[in-house]
Amino acid sequence: MSVRVLRIIPAFYPAVYWGGAVVSVFSLCNVLASLEGMELEVLTTNAAGPKRRDRASGVNSFIRYPPGYDVYYCHGLFGTDISPDMLLALWGRVREADLVHLSGVYSPPTMPTLMACRLFRKALVWSPHGAWQRWGGSTRLKTKRVWDLACRAIAPKQCVLHVTSIEEARETSKRFPCAEVVIIPNGVDAPKEVAHVDERRFLRVVYLGRLHPKKGIENLMAACKKLTEQAEVDWSLIIAGSGDPRYVRQLENKMEEFGFGSQGRQAGRSEALSSSVTFIGEVTGGKKTTLFENADVVVAPSFTENFGMVVAEALAHGVPVIASTGTPWHRVEEIGCGLWVNNDPETLAKALDQINRMPMREMGQRGREWMQREFSWSDRAKDMSSLYHSLVSK
Repeated sequence: MSVRVLRIIPAFYPAVYWGGAVVSVFSLCNVLASLEGMELEVLTTNAAGPKRRDRASGVNSFIRYPPGYDVYYCHGLFGTDISPDMLLALWGRVREADLVHLSGVYSPPTMPTLMACRLFRKALVWSPHGAWQRWGGSTRLKTKRVWDLACRAIAPKQCVLHVTSIEEARETSKRFPCAEVVIIPNGVDAPKEVAHVDERRFLRVVYLGRLHPKKGIENLMAACKKLTEQAEVDWSLIIAGSGDPRYVRQLENKMEEFGFGSQGRQAGRSEALSSSVTFIGEVTGGKKTTLFENADVVVAPSFTENFGMVVAEALAHGVPVIASTGTPWHRVEEIGCGLWVNNDPETLAKALDQINRMPMREMGQRGREWMQREFSWSDRAKDMSSLYHSLVSK
């Protein structure tokens, strides 16, 4: 039986500025579209970043991606996910679909999608992508509670919430206590071969991801400073990613507050790159591969994550990780490919010192084998396809 699936997401590839959800949805769609009995269409905006000039190439037109699915990029008003064209197109697309898969919670397409699915009696798979997980810095909580109540009131009867970890499932069940929750983790693209550039004069630490307060980047910077002061370990920290320019400036100011110059080098130190912080912006494709090849450890110090794609990507490239307990990656210690620790500066500093004395290449290889064994996109796509077919056949 063929199933026509409409995927609705506020921003789609190449809008990687918006974080791991865009990357994971794109990867999943590429594999889903190749499966027998699957007809896939994506409805989104052409927003590729926070500014008006940040646009994807298409405007109110279909673009066919090679695996065999169409993406309809609707014109966004302000470079964000506000798009009257998308809201107008949504109703007809939902009516023609067998099933709708919605991404995101606190965005303009959410309520119209819920109402359309309810009106046309369409099954809905809803992926919050961590939106219902809270942390100490969460904002607008009262507004979000009202929004959640409204969503519960208008959601279609046949609604399944898709999450990527047990931790996200717990938080999601609190916001939507009566809905069915299904756990299907993300996958990861593991390269056929990996290469590493060895450089043991200092510990090469990498942060990769969106630059946002919930990611715990300040704590990682403070931990690196403690690493110099307490363990006398030389290190370099590369911060790769993009975010709100105001927050990026805060991070740069914090770098100077910790005693690092504008070029990312600690004042008074002469070793090239040693004990330094460098911001390199967004990296994709070959640049991301090169970043992993020149990394000793990738750190994910987030206060909360529903999955944490960077952890899977690092391990797939054979790089060990330090993941915070705010991420769902407790198994890195069981597998022997990393550390799972609190994200306060003191604990992170100790973890960096500890992993610096561990067999990092062997750890990375164990992590890579784990990703190949349990996190292939092929398996994830089959799981999602099975979910789709089971809902449509009810």
